Amino acid sequence: MTLPIKPPFPPMEAQLVDKIPAGAQWEYEPKWDGFRCLAYRDGNKIELQSKSGQPLARYFPEIVEALLNLKATKFVLDGELVIPIKGGLSFDDLLQRIHPAASRIEKLSRSTPAHYIIFDLLVDEVGKAVFEQPLVKRRQKLEKFAKKYFGKKASIELSPKTEDYATAQKWLSSAGIKLDGVIAKRSDLPYRSGTRDGMQKVKRMRTADCVVGGFRYASKGKVVGSLLLGLYDDEGLLHHVGFTSSFNEGEKKELTKKLEPLIGPPGFTGNAPGGPSRWSTERSAEWQPLKTKLVVEVQYDHFTGGRFRHGTKFLRWRPEKKPKQCNFEQLDTH
Repeated sequence: MTLPIKPPFPPMEAQLVDKIPAGAQWEYEPKWDGFRCLAYRDGNKIELQSKSGQPLARYFPEIVEALLNLKATKFVLDGELVIPIKGGLSFDDLLQRIHPAASRIEKLSRSTPAHYIIFDLLVDEVGKAVFEQPLVKRRQKLEKFAKKYFGKKASIELSPKTEDYATAQKWLSSAGIKLDGVIAKRSDLPYRSGTRDGMQKVKRMRTADCVVGGFRYASKGKVVGSLLLGLYDDEGLLHHVGFTSSFNEGEKKELTKKLEPLIGPPGFTGNAPGGPSRWSTERSAEWQPLKTKLVVEVQYDHFTGGRFRHGTKFLRWRPEKKPKQCNFEQLDTH
């Protein structure tokens, strides 16, 4: 490629904070629930790059085609790959794209086509680097670029932005099935490749009451490493939905004393914890079923595909709550 930057080029990242920063130097964008993606075009050559620097083009042939159909023949864009499903965005459908079979990818690209939501311009249509310019100028150039080249192409769109703090707060309060939160960016700074300077993210955190259906020992020492969380379905089956491991060493020892006397059935009567991942040790992959007597309140950021996507944060025990009250209906998934 003859572009001034080439893959892998580390994207600018965001620092997770508790609240949206305020001030004249900040502007705000929705945080989309998808894959971060840098798109490079040099003539007839398109490359898509993930946040970790891995190539993505083979997994999203419809986006490659859409980018080739743009009249601009040189550019580098920064954005998010998403898959719209039923008025929302499906992260599970996005994950299915990372598949070794080209035939499977081709089929999915037709049945659940991806969209590319653009929020930054790093190299313009004449091949000139603009990433060293402040965001306020890059955004102006991006909006002109989008107006000139995107047209009515449904699969490529410009991400909205605002300088209004109240609007950003509304975006955050509506985060859920479509938005993952809010991104705040310093409008006076250049693109800080590979750093978290000048960009912050805020997620709307939610809480849920879960049954402790089991636990895993830590990889070292005979102490509890993580609690395995469960929720009941309408048929009364307890399904494994995730874990929490936000405990210090002293807390883990106390947990071990509390949980080991409860080892025994029924544990999970629906979907149970899976086998070891390639990162698990033999010890940490083992799990112990528990009598369903304990309820915990945890904080989570996203629930999809019947599971908490990431680990949750332990908040407190809920001794006053009956385990059978812990069901899927309580979850805010909209």
